[in-house]
Amino acid sequence: MTSAPATFDFKTTMSDKRLRGLWRMMRGYRAIYLSALLFIGLGAVINTLTYVLLAYFVDDILGRGIYTPTVLLVIALSFVGMALLQGFFTFWGGRLSAQTSEGIVQRLRDYLYDHIQRLSFRYHDKAQTGELIQRSTSDVDAIRRFFADQAVNAGRILMLFVINFLAILRLDARLAFFSVIVIPIVLIVSIWFFKRISKTYEAHQEQEAGLSTALQENLTGVRVVKAFARQTYEREKFEQANWELFLRGKKLLTFHAFYWPVTDILCGFQMLGGFLIAAVMTLNGVLTIGAYVAYVGLVIWLIWPMRNLGRLIVQMSSGLVSYGRVMDVVKEEREPLTEGAYRPQGVVQGAIEFRNVSFEYDASVAVLHEISFHCEPGQAVALLGPTGSGKSSLVNLLPRFYDYTGGVLLLDGVELRAYPRKFLRQHIGIVEQEPFLFSRTLRENITYGVGRNVPQSEIEAAAKAAAIHDVIMTFPGGYNTLVGEKGVTLSGGQKQRVAIARTLLKNPRILILDDSTSSVDLETEQEIREALERLMENRTTFIIAHRVQSVMNADLILVLDHGRIVQRGQHEDLLQQPGIYRQIYDIQTKIEAELEKEVNRSQLSAVSP
Repeated sequence: MTSAPATFDFKTTMSDKRLRGLWRMMRGYRAIYLSALLFIGLGAVINTLTYVLLAYFVDDILGRGIYTPTVLLVIALSFVGMALLQGFFTFWGGRLSAQTSEGIVQRLRDYLYDHIQRLSFRYHDKAQTGELIQRSTSDVDAIRRFFADQAVNAGRILMLFVINFLAILRLDARLAFFSVIVIPIVLIVSIWFFKRISKTYEAHQEQEAGLSTALQENLTGVRVVKAFARQTYEREKFEQANWELFLRGKKLLTFHAFYWPVTDILCGFQMLGGFLIAAVMTLNGVLTIGAYVAYVGLVIWLIWPMRNLGRLIVQMSSGLVSYGRVMDVVKEEREPLTEGAYRPQGVVQGAIEFRNVSFEYDASVAVLHEISFHCEPGQAVALLGPTGSGKSSLVNLLPRFYDYTGGVLLLDGVELRAYPRKFLRQHIGIVEQEPFLFSRTLRENITYGVGRNVPQSEIEAAAKAAAIHDVIMTFPGGYNTLVGEKGVTLSGGQKQRVAIARTLLKNPRILILDDSTSSVDLETEQEIREALERLMENRTTFIIAHRVQSVMNADLILVLDHGRIVQRGQHEDLLQQPGIYRQIYDIQTKIEAELEKEVNRSQLSAVSP
């Protein structure tokens, strides 16, 4: 039997008919799964043959008194053989169905993880992390249960029904048809519950995703919670979400609680009626004792599996709902990384020109308005302005995290949209305002952006340039020191410098420093600035900063306000102009002067008798 292909595009499985979509999802595993059904079917046949053999033993062996030791031994070995065969086929049926379900789900998890990483920034801006985690774990597991248990058992039950019905039909046609009177009623009841449980289960999953989001946010921001002593508030918020999950879960279980007694009563009456009629038929000589004994076993395997089919129909609603939830993520278009007509030769030079560039996240929220400026390769452009003025949005256009909605943006004389996103991001280095470090070693975090084996000398050179090498060498493990989740074992300034080292090691032609010195002290900031001034030579650099001292040496300073450039020029020129830049400079200069006076006053107090 062939294994499933290593890569699989789950977009091809999407269908408004969820059962059809699940069938398409089995591509590459259908032969294995059908083999599992075949083995399970053979097990069902042998199960029925056991009761046929029982009828033969009662009527023909015991009834005629021909139970010699040899005959009894043959009959006993036949029963044992059938039990072994049934166990063999059941084992292989279960094993093959497990192979199918685990294979499909492994493939789905890999695809979903890769797919989520390749979705656009616009999607992630709106998506909740807890919701995506829920769909990648709980919903995927519901699909696994569908293939591993529910679908294969539904097939087994249908086979048991057909085989046992034919066996009872062979005993007596009237008894066979009487024995299935309740089956349509059970199916109707099951479908009625199925429709209602599907909606309830979907609501339950959505609330559980909300609870996961609340938990994820709380654990991520545990330091903030503790710093503001908001444990009680967070507990009450979690309890409220948990209470809503409890209510939805109770509603879901209430449907199940009603379903079981109803189907149990219907099936119980059907079996009792069948036993009674078969007993009367036996007393009247229509059935033999052996046929009656066989019928008792056969009708149990006819009625109760069908009752369980109803249960499976209800439970299958979770798999079908989860399929829809997962496909809602899969149907989102991936961000095209290699799409672009222009295939540049060599490295990027770094000449950038904005011509009346505008940008909006949606039609109602304009962020940038007709931005125009030009910078030559190797120049440093500083962006200054109040929070929300559009500084980060402007630099996010360069690696095409978002595409501008108006005007023209050129890189080396070619419109930016002509470049493949992957090419741009390989040549642009970014240090975020809030750096993210992975739960890996410092070495792995620093080399994360290069995707190759890097000599230790290059790693140390980048770390020294970012003024973090000496700090790393104080750790017992040096560069092999494991960083906690999000870098929690490092201070804010240390994390920032590791992130800067990671970007510098990438050796990009264009640097974006998004307020990258905001989390370091003045002495460290000066060290980083001196290192960056050397490394920014021949690189186009965009510096986002709130401190004038961080942008004073830039070749071009752009002051933004409400998405527009309100001032531009160099430091000395802007100081001569009234406006936001001069206001920020005066305020920061005054604060620094007062701080210096306070420090001097404290020092004098310390040395005075």
